[in-house]
Amino acid sequence: MRPSAWVRPLVAGAMVVAAVTACAPIEDTPRRARSTLFIGIDVSGSFESTGNYDDAIEFASRYLYGHLHGLGELSMPSAVFVGSVGGDTPGETKSFQPIHAFRDKSPEEIAAVLRQQFPSRDGFTDFNAFFDRVATLVKRQGLILAPLNIVLLSDGIPDVTVRPGEESRYSMIDLSGLEYLSRSVTVRLLYATPTVSVAWERDISRRRVRMWTVDHEVMVGWKEQMEPNIDPELDEKLWNWVRDNIDFRVRSKVL
Repeated sequence: MRPSAWVRPLVAGAMVVAAVTACAPIEDTPRRARSTLFIGIDVSGSFESTGNYDDAIEFASRYLYGHLHGLGELSMPSAVFVGSVGGDTPGETKSFQPIHAFRDKSPEEIAAVLRQQFPSRDGFTDFNAFFDRVATLVKRQGLILAPLNIVLLSDGIPDVTVRPGEESRYSMIDLSGLEYLSRSVTVRLLYATPTVSVAWERDISRRRVRMWTVDHEVMVGWKEQMEPNIDPELDEKLWNWVRDNIDFRVRSKVL
């Protein structure tokens, strides 16, 4: 076969592929990686007594709103669950509200849902029960391997009795169930005192889980970042603060 005879089909095929590609729809937005966001709200009386519960609810409502809409280049999680850290008895199973409870709501409406679903009351602050439930939901929902971000709004003080041989109450917080749920698991503790934050970073045993703490002295300043009389979508100052202080990319722990 002469060259011209077999070149013609190749040229015709290339033209068909180009035509099909040209007619294909163009995505307006880039593809986003799947990720999972868990938020835990401390409903114990001890956290409310710090005076940070109401501030934490307001912050959580805007944090959720910002992530659900990808504002200020915040990541948009493919799955969201919000639950309480605390209960009437130790080890009590927690219920989590899914993303549908907050989607298509304003920050004020999200705050109302949070106050209704997670009212502050006297109870135990049981972090282990919370983390166990997180692990169960991740496995049940088939979210294993997706980056996992766990945000706790709490004073960080567990209601446990230190057993003989234990160095501190914080060493009894168990993150082992989270270790291999994903290649990237980050626990973020917001609103603790500096002393408690250091105890979380130092005393809690972990290997692959990343830890990030933000002291309550820093957290209470988030409202100062809000521009007055501006739509949340345009409040770049607030979203930049969230990205730089809360969603800071944490390095893996050096073993």
